[in-house]
Amino acid sequence: MSKRFHLFYVHGFNSSPQSAKAQLLKRAVINDPQIEFHVPTLGFDPENAIAVLCKAIEACLPDPIGLVGSSMGGFYGTWVAEKYDLPLVMINPAVRPYELLADHLGEVENDYTGEKFTFTLDHVDVFKKLEVTQLSKPERYLLLTQTADEVLDYRQGVAKYAASKQMVEQGGSHGFDNFEEYIPTIFEFFNL
Repeated sequence: MSKRFHLFYVHGFNSSPQSAKAQLLKRAVINDPQIEFHVPTLGFDPENAIAVLCKAIEACLPDPIGLVGSSMGGFYGTWVAEKYDLPLVMINPAVRPYELLADHLGEVENDYTGEKFTFTLDHVDVFKKLEVTQLSKPERYLLLTQTADEVLDYRQGVAKYAASKQMVEQGGSHGFDNFEEYIPTIFEFFNL
């Protein structure tokens, strides 16, 4: 590989670069001089989160880039994968966050950082505008999902990414149990 590979972990809503999956991925690549690991801090505001993510990705182009998005990170990851023609591994992705978060309006506090944010109907509308309704290259996506996700309905991801490679595991959780066992699968998907 002549250029460095940039591996992006796109964390979910109310998460941070300190999340367990981000840390597991970081440890898996820390000693590989050909892989640069990135975990942009994405706040609650969806427009700002997309802007931060786009800026971070553009700083790495034209080097090869791979995205791993968990929960809301799968939603954001889909948007940037389409914009920049990038491969994306989604872990229990949010498919229609505007439905899920419409019940969580008001003040929200980040469990990792303590940051507080007021989530409004305007934010819900932004999520609707960011939705990718048609995948241009389904083969660019890999869905990792567990059926006992207590936050999201895994069937939404299975349906949306029906033409993409999928690994659907019975049981599990929204945090994706045994994530470390799938890291080799992620690397194989990115040809690392």
